[in-house]
Amino acid sequence: MRTAFDFSPLYRSSIGFDRVFDLLENASRVTTVDNWPPYDIAKIGDDDYRITMAVAGFAENELSMTQEQNMLMVAGQKSGEETGEYLHRGIAGRAFERRFQLADHVKVTGAGLKNGLLTIDLKREIPEEMKPRRIEIAGGKVAPKIESTKTKAEAEKQAA
Repeated sequence: MRTAFDFSPLYRSSIGFDRVFDLLENASRVTTVDNWPPYDIAKIGDDDYRITMAVAGFAENELSMTQEQNMLMVAGQKSGEETGEYLHRGIAGRAFERRFQLADHVKVTGAGLKNGLLTIDLKREIPEEMKPRRIEIAGGKVAPKIESTKTKAEAEKQAA
């Protein structure tokens, strides 16, 4: 049973979260189950992640990865069809395109193909200006007294 969420109350009290709400709405609309090629997503550190995809039968030159803003696209296309008579063909060699939505400041740091497994390493690199910083409190200084900006004539009028 599908449950539709209404995010309109959240739009009234939050600013700048439009992308998050759009992601939640899009995720709830996904109806197709695309489970090929199989993959794992692992958190291997505080800011480090790894995607492992089983791409048996694909060579490095038959795979491509593209990162555009917050989207990582991994695609595979076999270069040529093997000829021969198969009694059973269980190793899938069909073309695929898998998309991963990445959070802000997540970048691909490396990728490798070994034993039919494509590993993609990702790292969240928060810019220095966005990290929390400690603000020193100066001691011993007395803040200047706040003076009224009204003139004496305005103050007399207001008093009367």
